[in-house]
Amino acid sequence: MNEELRAYVSQIRPLNASSMETARKRWSQVAKPLNSLGVLEDDIVKMAGIRETSNVDIDKRALVILCADNGIVEEGVTQTGREVTALVAENMTRGDSSVCIMADRAGVDVFPVDIGVARDLVSGSCHPLICRKTAYGTKNFRKEPAMKREEAVKSIETGIKLVKELAETGYHLIATGEMGIGNTTTSSAVASLLLKKPPEVLTGRGAGLNDQGLKKKLEVIKEAVETYGPVCRDTVDILACVGGFDLAGLTGVFLGGAIYRIPVLVDGFISAAAALAADRIYPGCRNYMLASHVSAEPAGRLLLDELGLVPLIQAGMCLGEGTGAVAAIPLLDMAAGVYIKMSSFEDIHIEAYKPMGGK
Repeated sequence: MNEELRAYVSQIRPLNASSMETARKRWSQVAKPLNSLGVLEDDIVKMAGIRETSNVDIDKRALVILCADNGIVEEGVTQTGREVTALVAENMTRGDSSVCIMADRAGVDVFPVDIGVARDLVSGSCHPLICRKTAYGTKNFRKEPAMKREEAVKSIETGIKLVKELAETGYHLIATGEMGIGNTTTSSAVASLLLKKPPEVLTGRGAGLNDQGLKKKLEVIKEAVETYGPVCRDTVDILACVGGFDLAGLTGVFLGGAIYRIPVLVDGFISAAAALAADRIYPGCRNYMLASHVSAEPAGRLLLDELGLVPLIQAGMCLGEGTGAVAAIPLLDMAAGVYIKMSSFEDIHIEAYKPMGGK
């Protein structure tokens, strides 16, 4: 870890225990059966600890979408070419993508970020593009490392700085998203090296590969794990060797959530791989994360289990872009409404529920 990155993570402090205890007490007083909103209650308590106040406010929320191209696409591991990354990213700036339509319904502000698309993008006016390009796409990691170590660090720091900017403009919740053809391949390679599990148990079809395509994808990832595994000294090396600028940037977003005390929603498989990378760079970073859903990709559940995060949604989603994270926000909104507005047992003059043991 370089000195600047170390200086960033040295700012991370533990969750505020007092705020969390106050939030738990508030839930116990709300006039409903104890713990009956399940994970939603736990996430509200966690947000109180992150924000250092029991007055949980998530009215201003952002979706940060990291867009980048991956050189590994040259190896035929995807159904489409890398030119699709730029086209979809530009559509996002016009509000014309799946996640933008969902975000509009959920009251989420969208921030598309060009952190490494292979060409310059033309921005629409609906969600203006943020240009933070590390480079014009990564290298083909079958032939050489995807990026230089300093490029990985720069991308991580870009993610951290994005969170700082959002914190300074009053955002209280950040959802993570990505766009990059080939990034299920990079994420499978990163997850395999982080989890020390064979690529076969982590790798799926991504955006619709056939059997032959999946076989080629697995071959490429297995070869990369064997090549780079012995030489990677740490998580930053793993991101540099087989990752992408989007993955490294998302890693920075999760670290930034911990540094600037903003809860960050993990989206699906790719986002979860970056979340685990962040937690490996700073153990305990997971305490500032919320899990939105379980991706249909094979590694989705494994990564969340490794992080100890319990998802809100299980819907077989694997679209990416941040769709799962955005879909979870209305659930959190409803839970926050109950937490803040609902009468207490004392208010309505009935005896409070008491813990009775058992499950």
